[in-house]
Amino acid sequence: MITVTEATATAGALKRLSDEGVSIWLDDLSRQRIESGNLAELVGTKHVVGVTTNPSIFQAAIGSGAGYEDQLTDLATRGVTVDEAVRMMTTADVRAAADVLRPVHDATGGRDGRVSIEVDPRLAHDTRATIAEAKQLAWLVDRPNVMIKIPATTAGLPAITEVIGLGISVNVTLIFSLERYREVMDAYLAGLEKAAKKGLDLSTIHSVASFFVSRVDAEIDKRLTVLGTDAALALKGRAALANARLAYEAYEEVFSGERWTALGGARANKQRPLWASTGVKDPAYKDTLYVDDLVAPGTVNTMPEATLNATADHGRITGDTVTGGYAQARADLAAVEALGISYDEVVQQLEDEGVAKFEVAWQDLLDAVTKSLNSKGVDAA
Repeated sequence: MITVTEATATAGALKRLSDEGVSIWLDDLSRQRIESGNLAELVGTKHVVGVTTNPSIFQAAIGSGAGYEDQLTDLATRGVTVDEAVRMMTTADVRAAADVLRPVHDATGGRDGRVSIEVDPRLAHDTRATIAEAKQLAWLVDRPNVMIKIPATTAGLPAITEVIGLGISVNVTLIFSLERYREVMDAYLAGLEKAAKKGLDLSTIHSVASFFVSRVDAEIDKRLTVLGTDAALALKGRAALANARLAYEAYEEVFSGERWTALGGARANKQRPLWASTGVKDPAYKDTLYVDDLVAPGTVNTMPEATLNATADHGRITGDTVTGGYAQARADLAAVEALGISYDEVVQQLEDEGVAKFEVAWQDLLDAVTKSLNSKGVDAA
């Protein structure tokens, strides 16, 4: 039997989540979703106020071919390279999605209504090339509500500063560690300071920091299972939430300090934490785990459609589930370390794997588009 409290928490879970200060973004995009009106429907009925993309998402969308045939024919006729063809298709989708989300952007003063597109993942360790690609993508999409995704690699950090300093809004992606997250926030603030020196309007620059969640549990849980002790098994499913909660603690600290105060006085926007990879990997966990248990004001949760629908159906939004849990979060991560599982090793492995996975997805996309272009009788080399 569902109690009154449970019923209240479940009813209108997406609205309740939004009311708690969490922006709901969809972690998916395809031309079919745009042209069918589905994206607009999700904005109107599911409180979706943003969209994120990545190489894997585009690989799945364009690789299917649905909705891209006419453009592929035109691109083949023009004899473009496969790299140019992919960029023409992906930026067209992001531009169209940005138009769908534009009313949200305008209504929220640019805070939401955002659509993200990622730099070529093959450039993740090349600062100068990442900056050049980010500038090109911003120019190609040519919408005020686009965000350029830059990975939080060592080479990505100075690129973030430079691109923010140019007045381009950035979604920093593939953040796994607390130390790297602090470096990302520092890079953002440095970028704002550069923009201020140029006389740019800081109020027009926005950023989110995509802190990955489920992959942390997937890797640490695997190691806990190998250990197999009662103490180890009791910690399964706790590391990712602990990591994210401590990231929010760091966010609160940085964006209440003296350095931020000066920028905030110049109408700059805080770089919001974005919970990414929020679909559970372990079917033993509730499918809304990384939504229900990561509610905090001023955050973004980007969800695959399955997680969005699950939250709408049976999510339990009971208020802030982050800020009161810092001590327990530290204890959980310390307990994992005490079992011989190195936090630093895990997060570095996850960053390396994240970049590699996106590189593979991008290459798969290039291969699929090459095949399509060649099938139309044109050499796509």
